[in-house]
Amino acid sequence: MNDTRQPHYEVLALRYATTDLKRPRHENFFPGMDLHEGDMPLDYYIWLIRGEGRVVVVDTGFGAEAARMRGRILLHEPADLLRRAGVDAAEVSDVVLTHLHYDHAGGLSAFPSARFHLQDDEMRFATGRSMRHACLRAPFECRDVTQAVELVFADRMIFHDGDAAIFPGIELFRVGGHSGGLQVVRVSTARGRLVLASDAFHFNENRLRRAPFPIVHHLGEMLEGFVRCEELAGNDASLLIPGHDPEVRRRWPSFDGDALDIVRLDLPPKTAE
Repeated sequence: MNDTRQPHYEVLALRYATTDLKRPRHENFFPGMDLHEGDMPLDYYIWLIRGEGRVVVVDTGFGAEAARMRGRILLHEPADLLRRAGVDAAEVSDVVLTHLHYDHAGGLSAFPSARFHLQDDEMRFATGRSMRHACLRAPFECRDVTQAVELVFADRMIFHDGDAAIFPGIELFRVGGHSGGLQVVRVSTARGRLVLASDAFHFNENRLRRAPFPIVHHLGEMLEGFVRCEELAGNDASLLIPGHDPEVRRRWPSFDGDALDIVRLDLPPKTAE
């Protein structure tokens, strides 16, 4: 008899960096959106999926040098946060790269045993003619992209052409928009199929107002990506996890009651959206 049991994973969001608290709201919305003034800082996360005998990390974060160059506040080395959650980055076998921007692919070397999952379109974008244009290459670091190419030659890059299931209950969906081949991750949990949206929308407010973040490769794809993420979550807002929203850390329960920068996304949120 076939086993039709739906796998259930534990999913953690690990906040490793942030911005100045005075980052102005207008920097988080497409020009021309009249959303008033005020402060709206960004948080930076990686995500951990574990259960069913496997561990998968989503994105790698960045380190001290990138934080200095980009004017970001590094709170923890991502590998140190993983260690606090009980995972040795050196032993992780699978890492999903939602895209190759510096804050998502700046720590590839911390995972020496991993194979990396990436969309064909993202590698094509990050190594192609679009990188001749400063505004498109600004979120990338050349060394991250060249290291990703080296991983191809080392047989450690697994390419996906659109949607794919990499393990039972862990699925990838190409949405594009923010970058040439941005992908989101849907994970089966005890409370439903959770969508790690990464930069499909940085803040819930981007999605709710249909007000895109200003770093964008294809505006139409970004807007359609809002819709697709909602559909993937069955239109349950509690299953939609934005990529940079400080509300994530406030809405979901702490991993161990003390580690305020690690929260359990597979548990119900403490507050409504």
